[in-house]
Amino acid sequence: MSKKLRRMYRTKLEEEFPETVKIVIGDEEIVYGKAMSLRYGENPHQPAAFYAPKEGDLTTGALKVVKTGKGGLSQTNLEDVNNSLNIVRYFDEPACAVMKHLNPSGVAVSQGSDDSLKEVYVRARESDAVAAFGSFVGFNTEVDAETAEEILSTYVEGVVATGFEAEALEVFEGKKDLRVLQAGNLDKMSRFIGDPLWPLNISIQMDGSLVISAPMLTKIKGPDDLEFVTEKKASPREMKDLLFAWYVCMNVRSNGIVLANGGATLGVGTGQQDRVTAVRLALEKAVAGGHKEKIPGSVLASDGFFPFRDSIDLLAEYGVAACIQPGGSIRDKSVREACNEHGIAMAFTGERCFRHF
Repeated sequence: MSKKLRRMYRTKLEEEFPETVKIVIGDEEIVYGKAMSLRYGENPHQPAAFYAPKEGDLTTGALKVVKTGKGGLSQTNLEDVNNSLNIVRYFDEPACAVMKHLNPSGVAVSQGSDDSLKEVYVRARESDAVAAFGSFVGFNTEVDAETAEEILSTYVEGVVATGFEAEALEVFEGKKDLRVLQAGNLDKMSRFIGDPLWPLNISIQMDGSLVISAPMLTKIKGPDDLEFVTEKKASPREMKDLLFAWYVCMNVRSNGIVLANGGATLGVGTGQQDRVTAVRLALEKAVAGGHKEKIPGSVLASDGFFPFRDSIDLLAEYGVAACIQPGGSIRDKSVREACNEHGIAMAFTGERCFRHF
């Protein structure tokens, strides 16, 4: 890349957006204050600013910029931060989400007290080491120096976590362009249906009109919330991975597929127009990433129902042991029969988790 192009990506545009923005929903007025000017929006020629509600328990909106890097945050950086925290908030154990263009390239969760945070990070990164180049990394726990050193062993745009050891911050100071952010109140964010419906989702249309929706929360808190519809049921290990894959899949752009084993993703298929291609992409990325031997016995999550048995036949070809999906297709019976033929356990969630923005 030429020096001129490199400068384009590092240039911070001047913006002239208002200091406050107000949205009135019914009798409630929500006031947003400008939290920071951004380096640029989705692209380097788009000025942008980040606004946060003036009231409420905030996580992304209360980010503390520990280290700005050379050019500060872009819109994509900020959205990667948000989506990484959306994922890791679902785990009580230390967890890491490696984000690239709003999708996780890899996610991993601790498997026990002997599992260091560095090892958790490495598993998340190595899920797809190619896609992890230039990523933004999110943690639901404090980052130590050992993990910080590992983060700097490859090219990373930035890190967000609930805290940092002093020694870790010293390590990060050695990387000039690295952005380091601290997020609070992660434990106060809504996760499950029944939690407070805050914040609302607001989608801006091309003419400035809005779509307001309730946030994407799940009713799946544990094994008892799943309905197994096949002769084979998931083992305890598979059950744990099914829940892990479901929480990750909630923050993969639809059509989304997550392949996982041992509390780590093996392959993620994102943004496809048909489901079987998303399934194939996740499996092929797992093979390309060097995880072929981990696919037999793995599990797979799908954000929408399987419309045909072709996806199940593909899972059987690779040796996937169990899958989780919403159910609700007119062909659920043929999909279930395919699972029984191949000895694959299948659980229905009874809810869809599409994500499009």
